[in-house]
Parts: sequence; structure tokens; C-alpha cells
Amino acid sequence: MNILIVDDEPAIADTLSYALRAEGFATECCTLGGEALARLQQGGVDFVVLDVGLPDITGFDVCRALRRDSDLPVLFLTARSDEVDRIVGLELGGDDYVTKPFSPREVASRVRAILRRLHANGESRGQA
Repeated sequence: MNILIVDDEPAIADTLSYALRAEGFATECCTLGGEALARLQQGGVDFVVLDVGLPDITGFDVCRALRRDSDLPVLFLTARSDEVDRIVGLELGGDDYVTKPFSPREVASRVRAILRRLHANGESRGQA
């Protein structure tokens, strides 16, 4: 299971990557939305952890573009904690929305819960 972490703060990406690898996941990191979209086009990603506040395009825009071709699970991980941001993230197709500061172990548990729910429902997620 390969998880793409998209966050422009290396310390956050590294901390989360470490926690997810400790749970048995493989991880890759991108710092820009455009870079993430290019990586997603290559395939081989099973889950996306996505920051909203990226320097080039917003995580919302990344998710919007991703949803045109894919139903990969997306967990937003962001400092934006306003209700409207959480609603927008979920309405765009996010599977969960976690605000910073966060517990890396909780995020790993949320990733596992989303994957467990998808597999229990027999859903096939991925590139279209």
C-alpha cells in the first residue's frame, strides 16, 4: 500500500511518513500540488494525504483534479480548521479531514479505518 503525502512542510511530511511506515505502509512525499498531480498520473498510489495550503495550487484544486480521473482515498491534513474548509474538503471528495496540529498515530489509524471501510464495502478505488 503506497501513500502519497502532499505537504510543503518537510517536518510534517517526515513525521507522518515515519508513522505510516511504522504501520507497514510505503510512503512518498511531494511538496507541490502540481508535482503531486504529475506523480498521481504515473499510477501506483493507493492513498493520498493532502495539505490544503500548498504554495502553487490548493489541495482543494488537487483533489478536484484527482476526482476527474480517480476515486483514490484522500485524507486532508491541514491547518485550515474553519467549518467551511472542512465542508469544502469533504464535498470535493475527501474521505476525512484532520486539522494541524495532529497526532501521527491518529492519522495512521484514520488511514487504516478508511481503507478497512473501503475493503469491507468491496469498493475498487484507483485510477480510472
